[in-house]
Amino acid sequence: MLKRMTSKFGLHKAQPDETAAPLPSPPVSTHSHISSPSMYDYRGSISTDRTSASQDNAYGAGRLQKGTYRLSDFIIQRTLGTGSFGRVHLVRSKHNLRFYAIKVLNKERIVRMKQVEHTNNEQLMLSYTGNLYMVMDFVPGGELFTLLRRSNRFPDPVAKFYAAEVALALNHLHNEDIVYRDLKPENILLNADGHIKIADFGFAKSCETNTWTLCGTPDYLAPEIILQQRYNKSVDWYALGVLIYEMLSGLPPYHQTEVNHMLLYERITKGPSYIRFPAAFSENATDIIMKLMEGDASRRYGNMRHGAGDVFAHPWFREVDWNRLAAREIPAPYIPRITGDGDASAFDNYPEDNAASLYGQPGPDAHGQLFPDFEYTSGELMTL
Repeated sequence: MLKRMTSKFGLHKAQPDETAAPLPSPPVSTHSHISSPSMYDYRGSISTDRTSASQDNAYGAGRLQKGTYRLSDFIIQRTLGTGSFGRVHLVRSKHNLRFYAIKVLNKERIVRMKQVEHTNNEQLMLSYTGNLYMVMDFVPGGELFTLLRRSNRFPDPVAKFYAAEVALALNHLHNEDIVYRDLKPENILLNADGHIKIADFGFAKSCETNTWTLCGTPDYLAPEIILQQRYNKSVDWYALGVLIYEMLSGLPPYHQTEVNHMLLYERITKGPSYIRFPAAFSENATDIIMKLMEGDASRRYGNMRHGAGDVFAHPWFREVDWNRLAAREIPAPYIPRITGDGDASAFDNYPEDNAASLYGQPGPDAHGQLFPDFEYTSGELMTL
């Protein structure tokens, strides 16, 4: 289907724009999903408890005043995904009847796995005793990961479309001094119109200059993160290079049939010159991957004098009309089959395990003080 739709891509209408530190031991996996029957299972993200002290409170500045909600304001429909800290549910508001996604995280697990700072960095909305609740838009088209696995690999124009939209999203985040740090197909969602939305901001943080937390997904880590050096927002551009390679080939550049984080880290630190590029890759595709995955961050595309302009002006993106793409005027190469509001058929089915029946139960809240930016509702107001 994707191959048949590349001729409708619309991109061709645009005018052309002219001594190393020891490797860390594999940390505990977090933010992972349950196993998938696909050829390459979902990849969990990793993090250590070593965090940077600067800019930690920047998200609190200028935050809009939020309304107060109860868990009882929503009807839980089904589970959309699961992870180490909890699960994401499709819910429907009892007030406006719109569908949303609620992420439910277990406080005790977050504290035990030393992920308090990362959790507090996400956009926050709801909290009850024992759990944290985040209400977000429901994006019905599912994950780019699922589409990629079904397609095996994307034709060059399709990969270019998704890479270009991701590049626009990263540039927007960076202009707001936000480093994302967990780019991968699993965190790219497709809206009903086929355009992408970046999801899961658990590792995003305000970063005006540098930071040094070890976090992300192993296949997508820049070498400076692995070497535990200070790094900046350019690690997101490195990850874009990995994403382009994976979309075009079906697997990330340093993929191994058996998981061995130490060997993976060693290959990453050796640099992209050790990557084997399939013969089907175009010269321009290979070149932009090499420039984005440059081991020297000072020479990496997206991090030089012209910033994201170097990425946008690269010959691989020559056909892209960036203004039209930003306005979503270029049709997406794949339109999810959505039957109506609340259709979650693009997501895998997960055992419900009667989890929702336990939400909102009154009880001791030993870790509540660690999440000051979440809104709390007193125990007597809890209805579930």
